[in-house]
Amino acid sequence: MDIENLIAIDTHTHAEVSCWNPFDNYGEEYDRAADKYFRSSRRPTIQESIDYYRERKIGFVMFGVDAESNMGRRRIPNEEIAEAAQKNPDVMIAFGSVDPHKGKMGAREARRLIEEHGVRGFKFHPTVQGYHPYDRMAWPIYEVIAEHKLPAVFHTGHSGIGSGMRCGGGLRLEYSNPMHLDDVAIDFPDMQIIMAHPSFPWQDEALSVATHKPNVWIDLSGWSPKYFPKQLVQYANTLLKDRILFGSDYPLITPDRWMKDFEDAGFKPEVMPGILKGNAARLLGLS
Repeated sequence: MDIENLIAIDTHTHAEVSCWNPFDNYGEEYDRAADKYFRSSRRPTIQESIDYYRERKIGFVMFGVDAESNMGRRRIPNEEIAEAAQKNPDVMIAFGSVDPHKGKMGAREARRLIEEHGVRGFKFHPTVQGYHPYDRMAWPIYEVIAEHKLPAVFHTGHSGIGSGMRCGGGLRLEYSNPMHLDDVAIDFPDMQIIMAHPSFPWQDEALSVATHKPNVWIDLSGWSPKYFPKQLVQYANTLLKDRILFGSDYPLITPDRWMKDFEDAGFKPEVMPGILKGNAARLLGLS
């Protein structure tokens, strides 16, 4: 990735459509509810996302979410995302996603994805995957990630997935309380932990964990910056300025919209370059 010619690095984008596997319409009601919540119905292919980001000179990290055990829905193949990144290294980095319920088999997959497919990190979504991040069933997967000194992204806070559905689609928000990552940060100091999103309604917990544990970062995806809690902006400008990351949540939120609102959200001019690109370049080993 030629970071000198990129204006930013988006650390949080989703693969939404597989071109390898047929569409799995099981659980499609979750997509429709998310479309309503985010007021977006974009479902680009991986290649369409690559073209979109290359045109804007923005690098990006892409992943799927493997929640097959809890949701019963086939995932987008990790290998499909990894192959796209290998073919487009100027703008794209692939993260994998392995359902924590897969335990040691999941750990074997994580190792294969790293060593054979060049995956550079992993994504977890405790609410959708149905587990507490500190649950020891996930330890074998974390151990592989930590061994390779790679980052892991964890969804935190409220989830647009299931919002408005009867019983919230059966998804438990409590799994994504950022305080649950405190134990993970202690037991895996060589794994860089990224708390995804402003962690409503637990923003203060997220800031506390990130301030206390130097291997914990925060990405700013999933919200327009104009809605960020004031304490998040305050910490991004001061104590956590070196561990705050630009992320959009594309395609649910576009980088065009995010970056436009970022300009007026109260961030200090001297910290903005780090948030947009410098911190991610350091985290991902690009600088």
